[in-house]
Amino acid sequence: MKAGAIGLYEEALSLPGAGLLLRTACGHTLPLQLERWCGPADRTDEELLLRCQGPVLDIGCGPGRLTIALAERGIPVLGIDISRTAVARVREAGACAIRRSVFDPLPGQGRWATALLADGNIGIGGYPDELLRRCARLLAPGGRLLIEAEHDDIDERMTAWLEHADGRRGPVFPWARLGVSALLELAAAAGLHFLEEWTDAGRAFVAVASDRAGLCGATGIKAESRDQLDQAMTRLFAAEGPAMLHVIQDPELL
Repeated sequence: MKAGAIGLYEEALSLPGAGLLLRTACGHTLPLQLERWCGPADRTDEELLLRCQGPVLDIGCGPGRLTIALAERGIPVLGIDISRTAVARVREAGACAIRRSVFDPLPGQGRWATALLADGNIGIGGYPDELLRRCARLLAPGGRLLIEAEHDDIDERMTAWLEHADGRRGPVFPWARLGVSALLELAAAAGLHFLEEWTDAGRAFVAVASDRAGLCGATGIKAESRDQLDQAMTRLFAAEGPAMLHVIQDPELL
């Protein structure tokens, strides 16, 4: 989703009960689950979180329920999202997030132990093959990418827009929806091999891992205190040089 297309989404984050849906050019409507996204991690999310090893990159983190839940467990995690409102909510909850697209320069490239594409975020940008290749470059050697797929066996590329219950609509943007079969085919082409798939409460997930060889950085990191968590994130950013060291506090990234 492009930054200019999310005005209605940012508005709805302040009132999650407001009806907001994604409508496609072919006539399909997909209600956005804002109340779930703005709430705490649920039982199905917990199955996903158990598979996360730090440091974790939560791609398209939204209002941050997964980012926040991981930080509360002492796992170094960074949420990224193009929504200023969403990033602000994550930071207000005490977790780390920056306002960037997954295709922008990011800290920790090639050193993330886990990356997340939950809540349909495999659709980001509308070209899932490019997104998966980008994620593969972000992962450490052997790092894992956890992806939420469509429950049905589909492979759809589309033009879509956000639409409010009162009839207002935002500008169009490219999006995609993938079931497990199509997702695994594209993942393999991106240099990501299959680990497992599972379903829970009608939601489908896939875990794939980087095929890249090399020396893997420290993974499975877990902090015992907030200070240790902050120190772990500082080390991750410091490795990128001075420009990245204070990225979490940079107001321009809100």
